[in-house]
Amino acid sequence: MPYQHLSEKERYVISHLQYDYSIREIARRLGRSHSTISREFKRAKARHPWTTYHYSWTQPLAFERNQQPRHFRRQNNQRLVAYVASKLRQEWSPEEIANRIRIDYPKDDRMRISHETIYRWLYLESSVDGTLYRQLRRQHKKQRKQRRYGAGRRFRAGRVSIDQRPKVVATRQRFGDWEGDTIQGKLGTGCVATMVERKSRYLVAAKLEDKKAATLTEKCIKAFGPIPRRMRQTLTLDNGSEFANFKELGKRTRLTVYFADPYAAWQRGANENTNGLLRQYFQKGIDFRKVNEDAVAEAVRRLNNRPRKCLGYRTPHEVFWPVARGALAM
Repeated sequence: MPYQHLSEKERYVISHLQYDYSIREIARRLGRSHSTISREFKRAKARHPWTTYHYSWTQPLAFERNQQPRHFRRQNNQRLVAYVASKLRQEWSPEEIANRIRIDYPKDDRMRISHETIYRWLYLESSVDGTLYRQLRRQHKKQRKQRRYGAGRRFRAGRVSIDQRPKVVATRQRFGDWEGDTIQGKLGTGCVATMVERKSRYLVAAKLEDKKAATLTEKCIKAFGPIPRRMRQTLTLDNGSEFANFKELGKRTRLTVYFADPYAAWQRGANENTNGLLRQYFQKGIDFRKVNEDAVAEAVRRLNNRPRKCLGYRTPHEVFWPVARGALAM
């Protein structure tokens, strides 16, 4: 049965019964737990230790307590606050923190928090010139509306449309289906090619000195080298000119290449989302000439070892590699 706060009428009754009856008897007459009545008396005594309990002043105090946001009460739990802060420093999102804590503390009800509460903490702190919001992946002080993606790509001769891709790819029921694109920096400074496995969200990336098709092809072939053959089924690409050598890329990686429709970023949703996560490390307008391959590899490692909601808060690495090393890819 859900808990109900004491009403003004019940506090009126308590005020009059307290002189003649015990806490247990008052609770029995009100149909309440004796601990509820006991806590009510303790709260009142804590505020006014030398005054007799009376509904005329305990009811306004109760109303005052109820108006206080509950997320402030959570902040009194120093162990919870420390957990949240440590995970934010590891670039975990509020939603990942809120759900992973249930795995890390399965029997501790005090170690519970919602992702909305974490956002409220951060946004409230940012409103008074705090900097904790910078731990968020997009580093926004407030939520922002998502803009529609439009790439304006040209069609490629010999390209195979996503319409001809096997239907099983859309279901994410098997491993080995990838999505590819690039994230851009300052014009003329290079970019990063990103390939994301659809089922596990496992990321493979390569830093490119330029956007030439030959550069991307060679770097992507090398990046796919450690990936077992059975985990390479299809690759769905954006229509950018950097993928002009898609036939060579497909041949040398043993991937069957398909192209998404123009202006249809949702057809590569896993890749688009992962590129957004990478922006935490490589913000728009960044000069990629100042970014080395080790920095890209470290960002990829962090993302592949970060729990995801869509994976039941397992990490892409935990999902991908046990299957990749096994006898069969499902």
